[in-house]
Parts: sequence; C-alpha cells; structure tokens
Amino acid sequence: MSRHRTAMMHPVTTPEQPTLCGRHVQLEPLRADMIDDLLAASTVDRASYEWAWVPRDRPTMQHYVDHLLTARDAGDVMPFVQRRAADSRIVGCTRFMNIDRWSTATTRHPTPDEVEIGGTWLCSTAQRTPINTEAKLLLLTHAFETWTVHRVAICSDARNERSRNAIARLGATFEGVLRSHRASYVAGEAGVAPRDTAVYSIIRAEWPTVRTNLEARLT
Repeated sequence: MSRHRTAMMHPVTTPEQPTLCGRHVQLEPLRADMIDDLLAASTVDRASYEWAWVPRDRPTMQHYVDHLLTARDAGDVMPFVQRRAADSRIVGCTRFMNIDRWSTATTRHPTPDEVEIGGTWLCSTAQRTPINTEAKLLLLTHAFETWTVHRVAICSDARNERSRNAIARLGATFEGVLRSHRASYVAGEAGVAPRDTAVYSIIRAEWPTVRTNLEARLT
C-alpha cells in the first residue's frame, strides 16, 4: 500500500512548527514574504551549490518557496530559514522531510517516529562557521527530545564528499548507498538523470553522545 493511501486511511495531526533558537542561528518557519531575503543569500557566491537545489533568480526562488509551503501544508515537510544571530540576516534554508509515523488503525500518534533532515544550504559567508553545527543540534534536539523520534536520517548525493564528511562529523552512522534514488541537481543532470544517495542516521540510543559532542564543538 502506498504511503499516500496509508495517510488517507489513518489521518494524523501535523505537529506545530516551532522557531528554534540558538546562540549563532535561529531557525524560523519559512514564509512567502522571505523570498527576496533568500535570493539575496543564494546569490552571494554560488561556487558551493553544485550538488543542491539553490535558486539563482526570483522566479525560481518563488517556485522553490511555493513548492515547500505546499508540501508543508500537506504535512510532508517542515521548512525553516536559517537566520544568523550576529546580523539577523537570512543565510539559508533547511527542513525536516520524510516525516514518518508508524501509525495503525487504532493509533493516532501526532508526532513523527522517524524523520530526515535535509534540503540544507547556506550562503558562502555562513559556511565554515558554527551555524551549520548549531542548526543540526537544534533540529536533532527537537526531533529526539520533543518528538521523541526513534531515528533521524541525513542524506547526501553519494559523490558529494564535502557533505558526507560533514554528516559523519556530526556523529551519524553511514548506512549505505541507495542507487538511482533521487533527482540529481548537478548541472547537465537535473531533470535528466537520478543520483545515488548516501544515507546516514542517528538513532535514539546514540543521541546523548551525539548531543554532547555537538555541544562541545560549539563551546
């Protein structure tokens, strides 16, 4: 049975989206009026966007935001902008996706059992700063301590060594590569060829150690 049909048979309440606040970054729910700020962030320097969908012009950014808000309203994703605390500028996006509940006909669990963190990008001036580490800490804390999920996945194009190394440094465990798994965003491949996806995860039993290590990196 498809996931769509299961959702129709066993409706659940989508959790309310929070604002997650740290010392370096604030994760705020994406809104339609943030398009221009996101475009300003995405056009600072695009050299690091080879592997990700990061819009380069206003019509594409409009489509990007509309797509995420539609998916949010359907309960499929929970998108955030990343606002840098130092100057209050929006510097990128991230989201919860593949929000999954292991519900049955007699169970209505309003919060997820597993979730993926993905769709993450930062403008060049926010890269190689504490922002990404703290954003992941905020998202993981919410997933494990508010939603009490069993598993958080973090994925990457299998060819993106920089992203894979960053995921591993978080303390996530490499699970393997799913072949021809998702759309590629690489120039010349977008809309034409799939990508292989490297899958990493953190499970609930590992979270205390991961949290301690991430907090130590931010001190």
